[in-house]
Amino acid sequence: MRLLVVEDDKDLNRQLSEALGEAGYVVDTAFDGEEGHFLGDTEPYDAVVLDLGLPVLDGLSVLERWRRDGRDMPVLILTARDRWSDKVAGIDAGADDYVAKPFHMEEVVARLRALLRRAAGHASNEISVGPFRLDIRAGKVTKDGATIKLTSHEFRLISYLMHHKGRVVSRTELIEHLYDQDFDRDSNTIEVFVGRLRKKLDSDLIETVRGLGYRIGEPDA
Repeated sequence: MRLLVVEDDKDLNRQLSEALGEAGYVVDTAFDGEEGHFLGDTEPYDAVVLDLGLPVLDGLSVLERWRRDGRDMPVLILTARDRWSDKVAGIDAGADDYVAKPFHMEEVVARLRALLRRAAGHASNEISVGPFRLDIRAGKVTKDGATIKLTSHEFRLISYLMHHKGRVVSRTELIEHLYDQDFDRDSNTIEVFVGRLRKKLDSDLIETVRGLGYRIGEPDA
């Protein structure tokens, strides 16, 4: 999953990026509203952490423009604890959730997990396909209860496919959602990781749909 953090406080931006990276997400960053708006308008993020008190262009304006232009990724806004009116305005502008400053990083990570889960149509932190189970909170995949050892790249790949089980996911979509904007999109990294995953899973769980991409689970009705 690929996230965008838009926060002008450099220390807080770094802390958020590190915490989300440690939780298994790929993170792009922006430090003002104009840059954040541009990235959110041109890149396919799975979710955004958006501070409202941004320079150049405030966070509320950024959010309103995204929603007006049809950008529907989940957005978690950061607000000052004593500004309840900001929370109301943010929700009315299209935010999906909010966290008041100061906050614990664990809360931000947990709220983003919930937003990503709901956006993919899942009610719990566990997604199952046959004998395989993805534990989103623990960041692990098991087969018949036994944990499968995966690298961070392998985990991100199978996690994205399982979040979207039953749907064909193209190679381009995987690259856009699993790697940052500097990734070489002409590389064959996806194919390499799919091959490694199939060996570790010892299963035909990941189906290749010729000419279209990859799918986990039965096709959606």
